[in-house]
Amino acid sequence: MAIYELTCPSGHRHEIIQSFTAPLPPCPACGAPTSKVPSTFGFAGSAKLPPPPEAMPQTWRGTYHGDREYVTELRRTAEARRRLEEANPELVGDRRPILAHEGRYEQRPLRAGDPVPAGFRRIAPHGHSHARGCRGGPAPGPAEDR
Repeated sequence: MAIYELTCPSGHRHEIIQSFTAPLPPCPACGAPTSKVPSTFGFAGSAKLPPPPEAMPQTWRGTYHGDREYVTELRRTAEARRRLEEANPELVGDRRPILAHEGRYEQRPLRAGDPVPAGFRRIAPHGHSHARGCRGGPAPGPAEDR
């Protein structure tokens, strides 16, 4: 025996308990033929989705300095997310590269193409790494190095 929700062309709905093989009864309100309505149902518990790429650790320190077991688990999680997004394209988030994710951008990373917030000071590129104690000026030329 199964519980069926039935509807008629006039929109009347009712439930009935009957065998799988029994014919559907007419609508009790108007006598019109009925058809089965797909039922909604629920499961107890909840599904845990793998986190999106931007929620994964972004720094060496975030991977516990490259802990092998943790990095292996991160790879499994990333692969599970990739498979989920292939099956459900509506879950794919913003794929633009993240330019900054620490400090003021910790809660909302700065992505390529985003407008630079007001008050942000840009330093013009000047041809050397900042490990030299740069003060933001141009790189010294050969005569200035002597």
